[in-house]
Amino acid sequence: MKRVAITGGIGSGKSTFCRALAAVSGAPIYDSDQRAKQIMNHDEVVRERLVGLFGPEAYTPEGLNRPHIASLAFGDPAVLERLNAIVHPRVVADFEEWTESQQGDYVILESALLFTSPLVGHYDLAVVVDAPLEMRIQRCVRRDGLAPEQVAERIARQMPASEMRLRADVVVEADGRDLGPIAEQLDRRIRAIKK
Repeated sequence: MKRVAITGGIGSGKSTFCRALAAVSGAPIYDSDQRAKQIMNHDEVVRERLVGLFGPEAYTPEGLNRPHIASLAFGDPAVLERLNAIVHPRVVADFEEWTESQQGDYVILESALLFTSPLVGHYDLAVVVDAPLEMRIQRCVRRDGLAPEQVAERIARQMPASEMRLRADVVVEADGRDLGPIAEQLDRRIRAIKK
């Protein structure tokens, strides 16, 4: 089965484009961020290792203590690297298992950290979704209730869009244009890939 990876920085419109492609193709979406959250909450080995890294405060009775983990991980590159070393391999294994259980011509892998994760090489086509910086910031302000400075800080910590574009097989401009026709065109291209 073919695998199409879709990535882009925060506020780029990658999730919107994933939904547009799924709507025209019927392909299922593997949301690696959501699956990582599920794994962090429910995989006992991962939970144990996260408590070892972040202390008992890593979890509350409701589940993963995201603010606590984010405050420690995003302020220290070494801690973030250790967090990723715990979670990313499990996400790759989960993606492989999930893909095997799917039907159809292809699956969609949505991953914000595609090019800096072990998911590199686990797809047939890499699509980067991008939008102008100011539009990305405004989307995140509206969606997440963050201050523009907070969004800009998060964007600065991610791989630059210019570098993502260089690694892409396809670049989608999600700058307010109708994504439906772009998704239809990409669907035709994906179905033409011989595998």
